[in-house]
Amino acid sequence: MRTRVRGWRWRRNPLRRRADVVEAWTVLVVVVLLLIGAPLAGAVAGRWAHDDARQIAAEQRAERHRVRAEVVGRPPDGLPAGQAGRENAYRVAVRWTEPGQGVRTTTARVPAGTERGDVVDVWFDARGRTVAPPVDGTAVWQHTLTMGVSTAGGTAAVVLLGHALVRKAAMRHRLEEWDREWARTGPEWSRRSA
Repeated sequence: MRTRVRGWRWRRNPLRRRADVVEAWTVLVVVVLLLIGAPLAGAVAGRWAHDDARQIAAEQRAERHRVRAEVVGRPPDGLPAGQAGRENAYRVAVRWTEPGQGVRTTTARVPAGTERGDVVDVWFDARGRTVAPPVDGTAVWQHTLTMGVSTAGGTAAVVLLGHALVRKAAMRHRLEEWDREWARTGPEWSRRSA
């Protein structure tokens, strides 16, 4: 039967080695870093990512504009092999009337299932190129949560890896200390009584 004495590394006793003390302090530091440091790092990274994503979304909303266009091209019968499952969209000719410039036509990406004559939203940048719609609030929050959780998880992984390395080094030093002690006291124990 095995008994366990809690906190033995903190109390003075003849079996405690310096490696035991180092390991005990390391466990305390690891617990603090996992409970406070990792969530704090995740919160800071999430806050930074949120501010950055909101700034990018605002810039995209300022430079992009939406046009309601009619699909005039013939949509493909099926998606090409390379696009299957990817965005489920294809490029087709669209037409719209722009005030002061008349009727315009270009090729734009439209959702799969769009038929000729359907009206779709097409987004353009300042140079007149078709682009994706600006980032919305949901995408900003998804980016924020992903960065925060990833940073917290990465920080926890680094802390646990460091703890494993310290435990390995502490075990090696503990065994060396025990070897030195046994080399000194072993001959006394191994004497035969006559």
